[in-house]
Amino acid sequence: MELVENVVCPFCGTLCDDIICKVENNEIVGTINACRIGHSKFVHTEGAMRWKKPMIRQGDEFVETTYDEAIEKAAQVLANSKRPLMYGWSCTDCEAQGVGVDLAEKTGAVIDNTASVCHGPSVLALQDVGYPICTFGEVKNRADVVVYWGCNPMHAHPRHLSRNVFSRGFFRERGRADRTLVVVDPRKSDSSKLADIHLQVDFDKDYELLDAIRAVVHGKEILYDEVAGIPREEIYEVAEALKNAQFGILFFGMGITHSRGKHRNIDTAICLVQELNDASKWTLIPMRGHYNVTGFNQVCTWESGFPYCVDFATGEPRYNPGETGANDLLQNKEADSMMVIASDPGAHFPQKALERMAEIPVIAIEPHRTPTTEMADIIIPPAIVGMEAEGSAYRMEGVPIRMRKVVESDLLSDKQILEKLRDRVQEIKASQAK
Repeated sequence: MELVENVVCPFCGTLCDDIICKVENNEIVGTINACRIGHSKFVHTEGAMRWKKPMIRQGDEFVETTYDEAIEKAAQVLANSKRPLMYGWSCTDCEAQGVGVDLAEKTGAVIDNTASVCHGPSVLALQDVGYPICTFGEVKNRADVVVYWGCNPMHAHPRHLSRNVFSRGFFRERGRADRTLVVVDPRKSDSSKLADIHLQVDFDKDYELLDAIRAVVHGKEILYDEVAGIPREEIYEVAEALKNAQFGILFFGMGITHSRGKHRNIDTAICLVQELNDASKWTLIPMRGHYNVTGFNQVCTWESGFPYCVDFATGEPRYNPGETGANDLLQNKEADSMMVIASDPGAHFPQKALERMAEIPVIAIEPHRTPTTEMADIIIPPAIVGMEAEGSAYRMEGVPIRMRKVVESDLLSDKQILEKLRDRVQEIKASQAK
């Protein structure tokens, strides 16, 4: 058995970089340090549901084919589409994402990632009012007040608390004992059980509570006995704890980005953090889900000037979330073809969007059998980044990390597939222009 050290986990935005993989006969058979979800992803790489060869739909069945034939058919679909949609990108490396943006530009496509259905409101808010962010290293070494708002890291990011709250830091030598943990969640969760203060806010009342805390921070009095289900005295207590922090961090999740108020909730959360900096030091970090969803927003911004929902139909990038998002194009029946990579909209999109997906050609670049591949016309299986291929990814707070290759694979990487697809699309476009 071989032990491969310093492996980066390709599951969530925490991107744990201290994983040790146990490898036997070119297969990962166990892990050390990984959480249960990360361990499951590593050891289930070789599963019964894994696609080993490209597939093309013929009637009601999939027929095995070659990479060249699958890429040729996919290129024909994209090159001949008037309104192609390219969606996903959050579970692949930055190098593949860069080629994807180039492919979208070459085909006049709309390119969007999973942020449009998760932390898209966070991106809109930071464009409005700024982004007072820091790194995990600063949190571990400095933070004495930690707030989790609208998220449950014990389930969604299982090692987040152990790496950022319970771990000992340079100025927090006792770890958890040196920190005050605040959880804001309408429900009692496994994360809230660990909290020193649990604010059980009413559903859809995050904006009201944030504004109430901002008012107290500014020295104003609250006129009501409770706000958003939280007694006035508790709001005063929390505001005082936030103001007295030496270094505070607000982690926020989809519970606040997708409750009533959407990006305005994040607007006022960012404003609260900025105002707390008048009395102490405060930052915030969004709890990004997929391991490289942040990376796509970074790469797409480098290449086009916009983070997601980018429309290249006119030859120039155009950005208008609400019109150029994947769900918008599908539900309005604008998209006439779709390429899905590194995500599973078939399992998560609303019914109306799925109905449109069933009507148009769908290309799935996906290693495993999923609801999306069941709807696809062409399936191109890639090597899995972080296990069978190397690449770069961005942690949830924007720190780039290199992901290493652990085992060998005969499959092409996402980047190689997209490069072949882009080159063939260019050839088809050039022949059409003659």
